[in-house]
Amino acid sequence: MPIRRLFIANRGEIAMRIIRTCRALGVESIIGVSAADRESLPARAADRAICIGPAHPAGSYLNPEAIVHAARASGADALHPGYGFLSERPRLAELCAAEGILFVGPTPAQLAVFGDKVRARAAAEAAGVPVVPGGEISTADEARALAERLGVPLLVKAAGGGGGRGIKCLTRPEELDALLQLASAEAGAAFGDARVYLERFVARARHVEVQILGDGCGNVVHLGERDCSVQRRYQKLIEETPAPGLPTQVRGALLESALRLAASVRYRGAGTVEFIYDVPREAYYFLEVNARLQVEHGVTEAATGIDLVAEQLAIAAGEGLRFGQAGIVLRGCAIECRVNAEDPEADFRPSPGRVTRAQWPQGEGVRVDTHIGAGADVPPFYDSLLGKVIVHGPDREAALRRLHGALAETWIEGVASNIGFQREVTADAEFRAGGVTTDFVAHFLERRPPGAGAARRAHA
Repeated sequence: MPIRRLFIANRGEIAMRIIRTCRALGVESIIGVSAADRESLPARAADRAICIGPAHPAGSYLNPEAIVHAARASGADALHPGYGFLSERPRLAELCAAEGILFVGPTPAQLAVFGDKVRARAAAEAAGVPVVPGGEISTADEARALAERLGVPLLVKAAGGGGGRGIKCLTRPEELDALLQLASAEAGAAFGDARVYLERFVARARHVEVQILGDGCGNVVHLGERDCSVQRRYQKLIEETPAPGLPTQVRGALLESALRLAASVRYRGAGTVEFIYDVPREAYYFLEVNARLQVEHGVTEAATGIDLVAEQLAIAAGEGLRFGQAGIVLRGCAIECRVNAEDPEADFRPSPGRVTRAQWPQGEGVRVDTHIGAGADVPPFYDSLLGKVIVHGPDREAALRRLHGALAETWIEGVASNIGFQREVTADAEFRAGGVTTDFVAHFLERRPPGAGAARRAHA
């Protein structure tokens, strides 16, 4: 059935992104907002805004009953969860189904599998996709035995986690018990699930992910890969497509593995299959499936010309895939920088407050996804993402030139931001050469002079 009225159960730049597609398609947009977001740009841009609860996300954006009640009362045909919050929670999808509201995303069963990292590993193994050596643990004795078999370094990871939280790196066997308790406590607080598992740590790794779309009937396509190796504490900072310098045979194997896994579960909607590429061994391993739209989906849209939100809505409405693999052509190179309200000179501490100046770049091959303008509030309750600067060029060199110019034109005042840091990183010779590994930012910070960002600001 066609979607005429869409309820958006999210906030920030992703809410604005979904509203943009609703306008293009002639779909009425209704957004559920917390008390802290009543005056936000998405609340003003949507056709309607409904308050779903208090500022704290536990009573609003993380309250599935309140969200579905508001969606039902609004007369919405469908609900889009965005990313984060409840986007990968089966409960929200189940409540939507019970109320006859289309859920724009995978089935509850698929969310249950891929929202659990241990079950996701098992699904990948069943599909013949290589996984990082490791496994589930239920007792400290099991953990010690597995750690002894795998050897250090190891990662202790949250079974129900995501977004880089609930992950600890073990370098000394005697620290295992303490790290297990720490990771378990963090996972329980963040996800309501204290289970953890162990995985071998790949020291020189690249983080490469594959964008997929599935119709729920076993038909799946990919839209190329993205390199997300520029990270800090497992949080992505810069993403690009295609992955620079990735061997052709490895790229082909990653794409084929992602399709095989998605087809094996008859995946529905948009999703991302994430892999770790072990550079010295030229081997790749399944990491996880993000069963939702990714923050970095814009680089894929820039390179393919395909509106992923529009395709999500079409699949949810029963239209299925509107093109085959041959109809997807990736052109040139696209790169995204995340602009966050955080202070690089204070260990990237979040910087809530009021934005007094917001200048975003424009021009050929430049796209900005944001919900922030002058006068906007950055509440302390949510993710610090202010926006994303995305550039596209005929090749990586051209895209880097555009990125350099776009970041030079980007200014945020009133709150601290990482824009200056992003300018430094993207000007770095190692980054510009392409193919950095996930430890790049840590090494970059080690060789960066103390207070470099503050000095640059003083002389700007």
